[in-house]
Amino acid sequence: MDMEHLLQRYFGTTDLGEVQVDAIPAATDRMLVDFGLEKDRGKRFALWSLLFMLDAAPALDVAFEDEEEREAARNFMDMISAAGQM
Repeated sequence: MDMEHLLQRYFGTTDLGEVQVDAIPAATDRMLVDFGLEKDRGKRFALWSLLFMLDAAPALDVAFEDEEEREAARNFMDMISAAGQM
């Protein structure tokens, strides 16, 4: 699952800049439900990453049971921060 797929699925566009601000809460609610139901580690991480960029991600200790996954999430957060995206 890539970011374009997620954006298209939850927002109907691959350009986050085109998303209406009032559409974000409903989309994040759907993402959180899907995140809770998803079993595939890669898909869960992709959902968490988008939720993180939308400031709606669950805390690491809640989102990921595995320490490796938590560390990958920390690395992602550091990369986003270093890129000036957050």
